[in-house]
Amino acid sequence: MTEQEIKTLAKGETETPTEQNQEATEQKTYTQEEVNDMMGRMKGSLTKKLLKPYQDLGDPNDLRQMKTDAEAKAQEEAINRGEFEATLKELAQKKDSEIHKRDSIIKEYKVNTPIVDAAARYKSINPEQVKSLLNDRVRLNDTGDVEVIGKDGNVQYDDSGSLQSVDSLVQTFLSENPHFVQATPSTTNSTSNIKGNTVKDFDPTKLDYNDPKDRALYADYRAKMGIN
Repeated sequence: MTEQEIKTLAKGETETPTEQNQEATEQKTYTQEEVNDMMGRMKGSLTKKLLKPYQDLGDPNDLRQMKTDAEAKAQEEAINRGEFEATLKELAQKKDSEIHKRDSIIKEYKVNTPIVDAAARYKSINPEQVKSLLNDRVRLNDTGDVEVIGKDGNVQYDDSGSLQSVDSLVQTFLSENPHFVQATPSTTNSTSNIKGNTVKDFDPTKLDYNDPKDRALYADYRAKMGIN
């Protein structure tokens, strides 16, 4: 073997491993598409593994949609509930207003009117003024009964243990304050008939003020007593 052949052979042996390494390197090179494909398979495998315990619940997209729908429904119900509560509040205010109006009417006929009538019977020079002075001394209790309140704030009773009447309160007040009484009482004994009774015996607190006939009797009574 000539020297040249030996050199050629040695050169060939030296280059062979390099070519093999190059081929191996070329085999380990992947395209972007291949990388994406591998990542996609890996992601799919992981997703499947992680979601496996929840498969019985259904598709995740369906679950998310159900959650969105539930939140939207809850919000709509909250809005409707707000309108309902506003309606309830309005009705409550209307009811309170009606109750106040009813109580005012009841107080007018069970408290104010009896004070004015009693003051007129006992010859007060100004029955309306007496009403103003005694109005805070008379109230309606929870059962609708009239209560006379003393200066100490306690409910007043008569000698028989019954609630003190408005008539008694007015009579006592005028006796203690004679300057509210007419200086020269009329000596004329009025016998004007009201449904068969004298004015003196007429009790306006026993009238039914929802009855037009009783309201007419009361109007006639006030006119005869000189009450404006």
